[in-house]
Amino acid sequence: MPPSGSGDPRPVVPGFHPDPSICRVGDTYWMVVSSFEYAPGVPLFRSTDLVTWEQAGHVLVRPSQLDVSRAPGSGGITAPTIRFHDGRFWMITTNLADGGWQTLVHTDDPLGEWSEPVRLAEVRGIDPDLAWDDEGTLLITYAGFGAGGPAGLVQQAVDPVTGAALTERRHVWQGTGGRFPEGPHLHRIGDHWYLLIAEGGTERGHAVTIARGPSPSGPFEPCPWNPVLTHRGIESPVQSTGHGDLVQRPDGTWAILFHGVRPRGASPQFHVLGRETFAAEVVWEAGWPRLGEWLTPAAGPVAVEELAGAELPVSWVSPRRFPGEVITRGEGGWRLCARDGDLASEDLAFVGRRQEHLHYRVRAVVAADGNGVGGLSVRMDARHHLDLQVAGDVVRAVVQVGPLRQLLGEAAVPAGDVVLEIRAVPAEGHFSSTALGPDQLVAGVVDAGGGFVELGRIDGRYVSTEVAGGMTGRMVGIWCSSGSVVVRSFSYAGADDPAAVPTA
Repeated sequence: MPPSGSGDPRPVVPGFHPDPSICRVGDTYWMVVSSFEYAPGVPLFRSTDLVTWEQAGHVLVRPSQLDVSRAPGSGGITAPTIRFHDGRFWMITTNLADGGWQTLVHTDDPLGEWSEPVRLAEVRGIDPDLAWDDEGTLLITYAGFGAGGPAGLVQQAVDPVTGAALTERRHVWQGTGGRFPEGPHLHRIGDHWYLLIAEGGTERGHAVTIARGPSPSGPFEPCPWNPVLTHRGIESPVQSTGHGDLVQRPDGTWAILFHGVRPRGASPQFHVLGRETFAAEVVWEAGWPRLGEWLTPAAGPVAVEELAGAELPVSWVSPRRFPGEVITRGEGGWRLCARDGDLASEDLAFVGRRQEHLHYRVRAVVAADGNGVGGLSVRMDARHHLDLQVAGDVVRAVVQVGPLRQLLGEAAVPAGDVVLEIRAVPAEGHFSSTALGPDQLVAGVVDAGGGFVELGRIDGRYVSTEVAGGMTGRMVGIWCSSGSVVVRSFSYAGADDPAAVPTA
């Protein structure tokens, strides 16, 4: 069921931040989320109130820890788990791109360096969880893969030093009958072991269910009011809620983090931000959890200059390679260089950050010096994006939708710097019209007088998950297809209320 008193629910971590996992140490909460084909991998957040979160960095920050060079769109890193055990932080995740399956790392200081990875090649599946039994044995519970495909939720004991499996797979609770039981998290609470899982698929049928048993391997008894969370079939601006993790506060109360999407437009509706992290209170009744009020941050516009310093912002990432492989800081700005990629023409150099609001304005000042081709982009994946392309003394607005690439408009620009701008503005049309998309993306340049000159616009559905497919959300950033481009500055201004988007 949905949390009560939801009002206008908003994510605690907006934008493409799915599959949240959380632990608490003292008064600080630590959270990790999936990153798929982007590097660095596994964004790490911290909070003291579960509502206001700060990105503290990433867990996988070195090539020796992360190889996503062969990851297709929505490939690579999925569904991490973070836990604190015996004075040490542990994180496990699946890398679907390099053949090594699970990646297990640890650290004594989450703000410092994490260890070199231990690979769990015998643990074949996704969504691994970390739990230690009463004897101190590490148990990995996960959605197993077999020769014929998904094998259900299984569990193995593992040596955390060598990565070797200590036991064969044993099947655990498979949920209430929903498709794709996954995302398991085991918690020892009182005398019981609780197994929280996701089922129903990560789309509109998504749900969180729970069972409990006397041991970490069961047998498991399901909660009498499962699912404890789902938005399937209800009227809510947030859909596809699922993949949760529980955490206890210092005062003994509990909360849950989970992901969901905010679809917009005509049926079947379209979501563009990816799966975002939400939070709610948890109240225990007769030994079972019920969801309470949403934990909702205050609404408000955000405006930031993001390339002003000598280092890239912590939120900036690049698909299939680390940003440092394609971008460097020099005199006059950041130089982004094209590189030959493993995915041929689809693998353009791109560095950027997540779109975190329903509406925004993003600007980049690019040196039009004739030495390269590139500019500003809104990207869902390598085959679905809207680009502003500077090439010599011409700026072009170009959209890529699958195999189709279409010129929307162009304008001559004088030598020197050119100000590129892309806006996400409200869609136009009646709710019953199939022409109503989630938003409109408008691309153009800013003239010498500060006025905006539109070069083209598209229905935002063409840069949405429903069209592109996959598990990620929109990114905004800079790109280069040949030579190099110099970016003087980059600014992002966003809000969920279009009237509140900063214009200066």
